[in-house]
Amino acid sequence: RGMEQNVQKIIKALNECLAALPQQQLQRVSHIGISGQMHGIVFWKKDKGCKWTECDTGSTFEPEEVSHLITWQDGRCSPTFLSSLPLPQSHISLATGFGCATVYWYLKKSPDFLKSYDAAGTIHDYVVAMLCDLKKPLMSVQNAASWGYFNCRSKSWNTDILKKSGFPVHLLPEVGDPGSIAGKTICAWHGIPKGTKVGIALGDFQCSVYFCLTERTDAVLNISTSAQLTVSMPLGFQPPETPDPSSAVTYFPYFNGDYLAVAASLNGGNVLATFVDMVAQWTEELGLQVEKSAIYTKIIEAALAHNNSKLSIHPTIFGERHVPGQLASVTNIAVSDLTLGHVTRAVCHGIVENLCSMLPVQHLMEMGVRRILGSGSALARNEVLRQEVARIFPFPVVYGKDVDAAVGAAMVMFHRK
Repeated sequence: RGMEQNVQKIIKALNECLAALPQQQLQRVSHIGISGQMHGIVFWKKDKGCKWTECDTGSTFEPEEVSHLITWQDGRCSPTFLSSLPLPQSHISLATGFGCATVYWYLKKSPDFLKSYDAAGTIHDYVVAMLCDLKKPLMSVQNAASWGYFNCRSKSWNTDILKKSGFPVHLLPEVGDPGSIAGKTICAWHGIPKGTKVGIALGDFQCSVYFCLTERTDAVLNISTSAQLTVSMPLGFQPPETPDPSSAVTYFPYFNGDYLAVAASLNGGNVLATFVDMVAQWTEELGLQVEKSAIYTKIIEAALAHNNSKLSIHPTIFGERHVPGQLASVTNIAVSDLTLGHVTRAVCHGIVENLCSMLPVQHLMEMGVRRILGSGSALARNEVLRQEVARIFPFPVVYGKDVDAAVGAAMVMFHRK
């Protein structure tokens, strides 16, 4: 199952956001920090990546010869396909939705597609390349690691391994350190002065953590579309040379050579969204119509009326990278627990419990964790999820500093001025 997004629409939304900001403030900008979702890949033609035009607020760019964005949620690379690829020299296991895996898929299934392009990057690398008119895209270690076939110790692509299997290595971007400057704007983008410094594009997750993680004794629990539980590794930590495909914990490159231990679940707020979709579909099939937003409010209210549920829901409908074949299941079904409230409570409990099973409480204690910082849109909107976090984790949980990757990216640039 493919998962693609229209780059034209993404850049249009970006331009609309910038056009809505106060001109006086934009004219004072000295640095631009950019972050975005990791793993995904977009292809473009270097000399025809975009077209700059004048607009009411200054200059703006529109994509020209650019592919769709194949996102991190793309599922076209099956476990069988992935097992046919060469073994990476990297501490991160390869998964579907990773940039290099997607390139291999095109190489084997649709090689003509790749011939149309001579550059590639994440969507945020593309934006940086257009703003600075980079002749070769530049990518941070964070984004490179998220594509696969990248060695974080040597900060280099596995070019020898890739070349042997016919991989188009000319598509791989140059790689630089997170926090470094990629270039300067070539136009007055929406009134931001021409020549403004642009930071290398960063991973959204690392920027979210940078925004709120101030103590090494804190763990960050984020539930938005997906879900993550992360903690800082000790100074000087180096990840293992080879990945453990069965491990639920991945080590993400952070800043200044540090690493984060991350349990990155593919199942978070998207599970609840799917549950709401299912209820809406059933309702429609019964000849009734209820707005999805109303269903969401009602199921949360119903779950709050039930403090617990004997029902056990393992909610991994999207699989997990370390066990892609293990889908969701429901057990312990009793007549007493079939209300919408009981089921919703069990779904919320399952989401948090699944994340906890990936990075257990015992491990967190051994790593010196004393507090959890809770964040993300799903947690912010859902009191039942927050109750389940308090039930499952024996640490004080602090909410309030909502994770914002854009603010994190701006802070990175500010601290490196």
